[in-house]
Amino acid sequence: MNVIYLLLTLSIVVALVFFVAFILSVRNGQYDDSYTPSVRMLFEDELVGAEVSVDKKKNSPLNSGEVEEKEKLS
Repeated sequence: MNVIYLLLTLSIVVALVFFVAFILSVRNGQYDDSYTPSVRMLFEDELVGAEVSVDKKKNSPLNSGEVEEKEKLS
């Protein structure tokens, strides 16, 4: 019966050691994501580029004819 108490005590101590190690690693940034922000920055550039190309299409010479027609009417 004494062996069971000894094993329970050892297992609780080992579990506490691993729990403390996990907490320390989280606090030190072991699980921080260092890859996604750099990739997200690249995707944001593509989205901004897509918005600029849409704006360029709105201001393209094809649409300037519509502006000239509006100027003639006014």
